[in-house]
Amino acid sequence: MTSTPRVATYFHVHLVSDSTGETLNAMARAVCARFENVLPIEHIYALVRSPRQLERALTDIEEAPGVVIHTIVDDQLRTALEEGVRRLDMPCIAALDPLVSSLQRYLGASISRRVGVQHALDNDYFNRMDALNYAIGHDDGQG
Repeated sequence: MTSTPRVATYFHVHLVSDSTGETLNAMARAVCARFENVLPIEHIYALVRSPRQLERALTDIEEAPGVVIHTIVDDQLRTALEEGVRRLDMPCIAALDPLVSSLQRYLGASISRRVGVQHALDNDYFNRMDALNYAIGHDDGQG
């Protein structure tokens, strides 16, 4: 008896970050890769730092129901996001919370509330962004 290949399951994953979203994107891809035949449709909301930006993200999330994963640091924005997603009856996961909590207990140190501290916005960063923008702008879609 031959088994029929399983059709891929697609689902929406909304990645909400108050920084560049690189960390969150890498985490989501690593987790999703653990599931066979499950393919995420990624919606990335980077640099969400105001209630207005958050409302736009929530509107998009409502239009494409799925899972919401975030790295929002600001308490008010975080609460607004989590309440908004709860009203939509969707899962909302704070991606870094387990790691931060464990390290805080281990180190006995206070947690910084600064956003995007790991991303130095120096010449190196802007050169990489320029190179990426150039590559995207000149992509012929053949590769």
